Amino acid sequence: MKKASLLMIIGPLFLLGLFAFPLWNIMLGAPQYPEPLGMNIHITGIQGVSEFDLQNIDGLNHYIGMKTIPKPGEMWEFNIFPMVIIGMVGLGVLIGLLGFFGKVGYRWFLGWFLLMSILGILGMYDFNVWLTDYGSNLDPHAIIKVVNEDGTPMTYKPPLFGNQKMLNFDVTSLPSTGGYMMFVGMTLTVVASYLGWKSKKSEEKQGSKEAVAA
Repeated sequence: MKKASLLMIIGPLFLLGLFAFPLWNIMLGAPQYPEPLGMNIHITGIQGVSEFDLQNIDGLNHYIGMKTIPKPGEMWEFNIFPMVIIGMVGLGVLIGLLGFFGKVGYRWFLGWFLLMSILGILGMYDFNVWLTDYGSNLDPHAIIKVVNEDGTPMTYKPPLFGNQKMLNFDVTSLPSTGGYMMFVGMTLTVVASYLGWKSKKSEEKQGSKEAVAA
């Protein structure tokens, strides 16, 4: 159980990487841009991959009526997400320490993973809702109006995950370094749960043998 508890302590600490590295990355490539434009989605705000990327993306979006990329103070998520991550890191480390001293079992490790998974799914859902609004709620007075074949307004929602063609842009949306670190950290807590379960079963088996021998 000691080894499992140590992994449970280490795993949540990987989430602190979200404060140093982006969670997600969106890249836009087109023939007129030899160097693709990109956005790094951090839990505290959105930054350009290069110095003027956000400025150039906002300039392009203006012509088709898309909103400007939000500043940190314009989205409640950038205030709440950091506190959620700090809370989950603290909770995970506390559970790991309690497990190390035999106060809680592997089920608590698994409970942390399930709670973090639910929060992650809710976060992705919220991100997708934002992308939908960002790419669909266009200014009707935009300079350029592009419609689908049936005459309905075209939406410019970037993909949540993967690659998509949007007019002459190839848009790719994938996890970034912080996202991969979070995945590694959560995986370690699953391993901790498994090792804790094995340790518990081993103790029960040993106890049964001793009872029979007595």
